[in-house]
Amino acid sequence: MTAQTDIRHDWTRDEVAALIDLPFPELMFRAQEAHRRHFDPTKVQISTLLSIKTGGCPEDCAYCPQSALHEKSVKAERLMALEAVMKEARAAKAAGAGRFCMGAAWRSPKDHDLDAVCEMVEGVKSLGLETCVTLGMLDSGQSQRLKDAGLDYYNHNLDTSEEFYGSVITTRTYQQRLDTLSNVRDAGINVCCGGIVGMGEDVSDRAGLIATLANLPKHPESVPINLLVRVEGTPLGEAEAVDPITFVRIIAAARITMPASHVRLAAGRENMSDEAHALCFLAGANSIFCGEKLLTTPNPAEHRDRQLLSALGMSPMVQTEEQMSSLRPAVPSEESLKLETATA
Repeated sequence: MTAQTDIRHDWTRDEVAALIDLPFPELMFRAQEAHRRHFDPTKVQISTLLSIKTGGCPEDCAYCPQSALHEKSVKAERLMALEAVMKEARAAKAAGAGRFCMGAAWRSPKDHDLDAVCEMVEGVKSLGLETCVTLGMLDSGQSQRLKDAGLDYYNHNLDTSEEFYGSVITTRTYQQRLDTLSNVRDAGINVCCGGIVGMGEDVSDRAGLIATLANLPKHPESVPINLLVRVEGTPLGEAEAVDPITFVRIIAAARITMPASHVRLAAGRENMSDEAHALCFLAGANSIFCGEKLLTTPNPAEHRDRQLLSALGMSPMVQTEEQMSSLRPAVPSEESLKLETATA
């Protein structure tokens, strides 16, 4: 099977569950095969995630300390100023990040908020970094505005299977999440979409999440797989921990079913051993967040990540000029420039 013919969009939940349940050596072998058809297995894409607007979210996501509805919520803060964001982006680039992600705790952005975010996207883009934001639900017009600002990726996770979803979130439907993904894709923005392991779901739910992602009309370019960070004061603050091998199996299933996507180790890495990280990379993970914090939860120190990658003989993925050019907005045509001048 070649790299051109191994992309499928017809995975069943039972097929994915059977993958997850394979003998571990066989599962890892299949994941490595899929990974090597599309990527250099020694390279890892490095991203940095910044919370540009923290807390005060009206959603009731059971895992999230930014919800205003939970017993212990983080303090609500205003949207960061442009120059403060640019300072963080410059530092991220200096530390080796290729993508700069910005997250705001909103159900959906208001027009004036989107104005400010678009300025941030344009500014970060000017540094030569890929840009990604997560702002909650978007309609088609909002998606197009972000595309026009030069946004490369939009993150909007499904979190879990459709069947289990109502046990975690009641303020937004599964279909609303799918609608946002469709709006983003229609605007020509790359999709970053994954889920969370460890919220009380069973193997069938984990298989259902992976199958849903793999059966989207186009696979997400980035698939973040989060290991639940159990935050005191949230409904899932005392959820049962997931063992590392179980987590690695989900990484492998994501790699096999979405072989050309970047599969990212996202939240939960702070409590993962170096050995667990290594197994995840062997299972096909090839992207991580670097920095001391992911929105509001801890993340491994930068030096630890660099030491680990060095020990494994791995290194950060570097974007080529050709790849960066493909992500840049098209140069306006002479006709569009004339129109802008006429309507200014």
